[in-house]
Amino acid sequence: MHDLFISYGRSDEATAELIARTLEAEGFVVWWDNALRSGDTYDEVIEEALRAALAVVVLWSPTSVKSRWVRSEATIGDRNQALVPATINACERPIMFELTQTSNLEGWSGDRDDRNWRLFVEDIRQVVERRSAHSDDQDTNEAPPSPSRSHRPSHSHGQSHQRTATGSAGEVPSLAVLPFKNRSRGEDDEVFAIGLVEDVIDALSQAAELKVVSSSAISRFRDGEIADIAAMSRELSVRYILEGNVRRRGQTLRVTAQLLEAKSGAILWTQRFERPLDELAELEEELIIEVAAHLNSEVNRQEMERALKKPDNLTAWEMVTRAIANYRNITGETLMLALQDAQAAVDIAPSYGLAHAMLADANATIYMHALPDDPDTIAKINGEIEQALMLDPENPMVLAHVAEAYNYIGQPADALIYAQKACLRSPNFGLAHYNAGIAHALLGNSEEALEQFRLEMAVAPGAHTQFATHIWMGSVHLRAGDYESARRQYEKSRIASHVTAAGYLGLFLVDMFEEKHDDAKRHFAKMRELDPSITADSLKLRLMRWFKPPFDGELFCQWVDEHWICDTV
Repeated sequence: MHDLFISYGRSDEATAELIARTLEAEGFVVWWDNALRSGDTYDEVIEEALRAALAVVVLWSPTSVKSRWVRSEATIGDRNQALVPATINACERPIMFELTQTSNLEGWSGDRDDRNWRLFVEDIRQVVERRSAHSDDQDTNEAPPSPSRSHRPSHSHGQSHQRTATGSAGEVPSLAVLPFKNRSRGEDDEVFAIGLVEDVIDALSQAAELKVVSSSAISRFRDGEIADIAAMSRELSVRYILEGNVRRRGQTLRVTAQLLEAKSGAILWTQRFERPLDELAELEEELIIEVAAHLNSEVNRQEMERALKKPDNLTAWEMVTRAIANYRNITGETLMLALQDAQAAVDIAPSYGLAHAMLADANATIYMHALPDDPDTIAKINGEIEQALMLDPENPMVLAHVAEAYNYIGQPADALIYAQKACLRSPNFGLAHYNAGIAHALLGNSEEALEQFRLEMAVAPGAHTQFATHIWMGSVHLRAGDYESARRQYEKSRIASHVTAAGYLGLFLVDMFEEKHDDAKRHFAKMRELDPSITADSLKLRLMRWFKPPFDGELFCQWVDEHWICDTV
């Protein structure tokens, strides 16, 4: 049985050994991974050692702060109230731990009488004694598995994406929000921490892409240690865990949150949020929405990456997620991939409304970007829309994708109906606001369009549609003759997605209105470079569909013809 588990970055091994040996001289039984014996299974030994330790000593350095494995071990120690950190080389600690009391051992050379060393040893001793007394009252006190430094999780590349029709629609990803820790120890902040979790759960529940476990289901984890987060996640049937802390710092209140993969305990995302104490009452709702919005966007991103990397046995939900991921760049190639994935989702689960809605959306997007006017194609897409609404008429995700499909086949009035319905059912659903904005833009309602786009960016920061949001906002400003604002939005789109051609097309239009012909030529060429499948005819078709009167569509087509010839020559 050992007292301490030491976590460190690999390049700090010499310092870790010095600290380990000196702690042994102080009377502690120390475990660190240099103690592994030949033939031991690395993962299992690390896991067992972390589970058994009374204190987890983390050595922060520029190397260790970048290690997801050290951060995971620190998280486990912190969660079990066993963390004793020390800085061994100057670094900016992970924000989740920057307000945790941390000993300073920079430049320490092994002197047991050094004042900082004595304070560090005293911190360890207090944790060991407290945890030892606590363990006497319990039979076991397990910590969750820790990923080892030797066996890293890996994703195979270059595999064929075999799709096995399981017949399952699949479920949206699920998340549990654990009680946030009050690091200030004040009673007021304890009340705030409890209320914050309740409100974040409520805000997340208003989004459509995430299933959130109710606060009553996690209330029993409010007090005491969470010994095994993997077992807890299995009990709650969740894929993700959110945990965090609250602490006063000067005249501000800081909330730090981090997202974990429930199965492995790996840290996926960490974010810090701050508000002035004297404005907290007025800004509390804003803070809650910001926490929930960033988290929801991050889970969405993780799900798209997960679906793209999964080689086989995908559910219809995962195929829809793949379609959305492929849809992001809006090039000829990615749109076809999105269409294939949406069709695969329908094949897997023919009665899955969301799959039909995404299929309608993908077909409508391809129609808008590349296909000539055709009543039969419009009728087919309308049929897919009707099928989706018949199967799942109240689902906000179905409604939002239906709205997008209506927008892209030139029926913005219909789109607005379903986008607004989705917003009512899920007020924090970014895609619903996005498509309400497009519908308003196509209908010529400039102020309403900009308001919906701003709401979309507020509730879904960093969403996959963000670059397109800036493009649509640019088009609204262009319609109003505000070329400076239009250019600013098109530039933001270009920054948000460096591989999309639409931002450069918008800059080209602004250049032409402002008679900046050299810039127009450069932006037109870049647009063609990024989307080599585009033709002069398909480009003119898009412009005619995107920009209604008072614009002169023939003038836009003339500009395209002039630059197409020059760029080709």
